[in-house]
Amino acid sequence: MKLLHAMLRVRDPEATLRFLRVLGIRETRRFDQPAGRFTLIYCSDGRTPFEIELTHNWDREDNYATGDAFGHIAVGVGDIYAACEELMGLGATVARPPRDGAMAFVKTPDGISIELLNMGASGPVPAKWLAMPNTGTW
Repeated sequence: MKLLHAMLRVRDPEATLRFLRVLGIRETRRFDQPAGRFTLIYCSDGRTPFEIELTHNWDREDNYATGDAFGHIAVGVGDIYAACEELMGLGATVARPPRDGAMAFVKTPDGISIELLNMGASGPVPAKWLAMPNTGTW
């Protein structure tokens, strides 16, 4: 067996793709399905075979319920502070700031939790992150 992909339903594919690009994840292929009125967008970091499948249902305008069974997707980043700053610049919520320099949780435009794990040297934690409170569950 081989782990292939995880699927996320999204309201605004372009906003989610901008978010994922900050994490080094890029669109690899896209399939529009006019008969079913949905689009499938596959994304990868290019280093592993695992993909994230974004499903956009064209006629769906309300928010999807995230549900409590799904936890998060983990992504390794080279500089956790820079990644959080860039994602915040896109309007992302930092639900658990990188107070230890090793881990943070951010929310996609659809409220899906992404765990960021620092793969680079963390150095001292900037005061900004030590003072920032948690903003809900992750």
